Amino acid sequence: MKGLEKIIPLDGRDIKVVLQKFAPQAAGSILISSGETAVLVTANRAAAREGIDFLPLVVDYEERLYAAGRIPGGFLRREGRPPEKAILIGRLIDRPLRPLFPQWLRDDLQVVATTVSLDQNVPPDVLAVTGASIAVLLAQIPFNGPMAAVRVGLVGDEFIINPTYTEIERGGLDLVVAGSPDGVVMVEAGANELPEADMIEAIDFGYEVIQDLIQAQRNLLKELGIDIVHAEPPAIDPTLENFIYDRAVEPVKAILKRFEKDKNVRDAALDEVQGAIAQDIAALPEDHPVAVAAAENPKALPTLFKAVTKKLMRQQIIEEGVRVDGRRLDEVRPIWCEVGVLPERVHGSALFNRGLTQVMSVTTLGSPADAQALDDLHPEDSKRYLHHYNFPPYSVGEVKPLRSPGRREIGHGALAERALEPVIPPQEEFPYVIRVVSEVLSSDGSTSMASVCGSTLSLMDAGVPIRKPVSGAAMGLIKEGDEVRILTDIQGIEDFLGDMDFKVAGTDSGITALQMDMKITGLSIAVIKQAIEQARSARLHILEKMLTVLDKPRPQLPPSAPRLLTLQIPPDMIGLVIGPGGKTVRGISEQYNVKVDISEEGLVTITAPNETNAKQARAAIEGLTRKLNAGDVYLGKVTRIIPIGAFVEFLPGKEGMIHISQLAEYRVGKVEDEVKIGDEIVVKIREVDSKGRINLTRLGIHPDEAEAARSSSVV
Repeated sequence: MKGLEKIIPLDGRDIKVVLQKFAPQAAGSILISSGETAVLVTANRAAAREGIDFLPLVVDYEERLYAAGRIPGGFLRREGRPPEKAILIGRLIDRPLRPLFPQWLRDDLQVVATTVSLDQNVPPDVLAVTGASIAVLLAQIPFNGPMAAVRVGLVGDEFIINPTYTEIERGGLDLVVAGSPDGVVMVEAGANELPEADMIEAIDFGYEVIQDLIQAQRNLLKELGIDIVHAEPPAIDPTLENFIYDRAVEPVKAILKRFEKDKNVRDAALDEVQGAIAQDIAALPEDHPVAVAAAENPKALPTLFKAVTKKLMRQQIIEEGVRVDGRRLDEVRPIWCEVGVLPERVHGSALFNRGLTQVMSVTTLGSPADAQALDDLHPEDSKRYLHHYNFPPYSVGEVKPLRSPGRREIGHGALAERALEPVIPPQEEFPYVIRVVSEVLSSDGSTSMASVCGSTLSLMDAGVPIRKPVSGAAMGLIKEGDEVRILTDIQGIEDFLGDMDFKVAGTDSGITALQMDMKITGLSIAVIKQAIEQARSARLHILEKMLTVLDKPRPQLPPSAPRLLTLQIPPDMIGLVIGPGGKTVRGISEQYNVKVDISEEGLVTITAPNETNAKQARAAIEGLTRKLNAGDVYLGKVTRIIPIGAFVEFLPGKEGMIHISQLAEYRVGKVEDEVKIGDEIVVKIREVDSKGRINLTRLGIHPDEAEAARSSSVV
């Protein structure tokens, strides 16, 4: 089957789509490519399962190493658990898709995107997002699309569409924008302190191009004779709806107007009202229309009660400008912070508290060998700054089994990592590998931004010389018709019942990370502009609170942190430092209790328990790679004796020979009469001959030279 092939022109970086050729049994499938990067995207739908009361959408992104001409490592030689980048791309596809499905839909939906070919210049993620929209439309699933995504980069002062990996790295902006006909539905960005005005312009620039991709999808559907499916929601029994509404409105309204700041108290009060309504329904005769409708639809009560709560909460914000905890729309919850909350054995720690949200961030410093090796399709092969986020069940007062990190934990950790990465010092200035773990101890909204704030303090507590402190705030949205209200520092109920979760992190100079997710089908650039500008005020307010606790990195590393020293050696001397079978470097490591890492460029990093050991090891390596000159004096150790002289190791891995005539001012009859194996003696280099052999002497050494050699010995 040949299928339909089309080229979509896109700002000089054309996209090719092949429809109805691959995966013929999938309800919808497309191969979408640009350059030599190609992604196969499929969409399928299955009948709803009994008792499901949510949208069961599963989005999977798969990487195949054959796409880059590589064979997987390991014993099995096949792909295993998805790498972190693959999980993040899966989330990137899911986030703009999910709000465009009718939220009443209960059919099982699955979208699978598989990168089957990779051009090292073209990232596959935005292709996968646009391909997912086309696959869903081809599958005739109800969908408020089309939807498309582009990446925006910055080269010089110009924005560009779908930049290469190299352009992303050099440009200081990595922005992904996804949009529908109604507006922007998702934003994901990392930036090097980009001013708010420039970020707004970049989002607008990307959304303009998205319109071309949306129109191209419409043209494809028209050519295939396929209509976009817009299904009607299932009817709800009006008798049951009115029964619940009449009994819920006044008590729920009263609870919301208490302005309760503790969500647990508020939730308990709402549960009590819902429980009372359930008892009222249970007291009705079995043949009562309300009782019959409730029996036929057991999920109706919690669904309708949630709808009442949502309506009243939003109405209060729109009409009165007051939130459920009594705050103004632009008001941040009370903040308190503390550093050094754990014993000194921990390198750095901080506690950040905002309202009922509390995060503890802990910093650990390690050697270059602790860097995370990456084995995926992307150019980066390792990273030295790691940010991990944990969300245990006790943080929301629940009892659940502890599992390995899920997509949410990985996504929130990656967002915090992206927010802080621009201020992490380069390896040349600070050679440590840095790991920050954010433990969510209590959650009531905006834990990822609390992680950013707590981690900034934790890094400074550990003495990491970050360029600037970073803070973050989560913004929300209530949109009813033309009425729009932006909420600063949203709490759990505002996230749950609101229309947007917009996280903004950055320094006082600009934005370092941005993530926007919608629950509606799109948002205008004007509203996004308002949210970003309102977020800046919140970020600066939060930053001010943070800096009253610790305003700059501590001048010294904690005593428990390892000491790292670096030196640069000529690459052609790497083999000399390593030695035969690693003998030389292993000897230095054992002698001084250090760990030595050597890069391909000749950067040597020494990790030691204290500064003295590190300096001794560095001196040993410097001596080993030092250019030897006649007249240099060293303290060495006799390693071998032969009839005509003795061999002395005066630097690690460097030996020279003292001829018997150079052992003393007088005539020596036998070498063993003057020195024995293991003796430490002061020697001077007589010459280094044309074959690199080193000839030593004990003659003509000034006492001051001998004393200096003993004090600086590295053997």
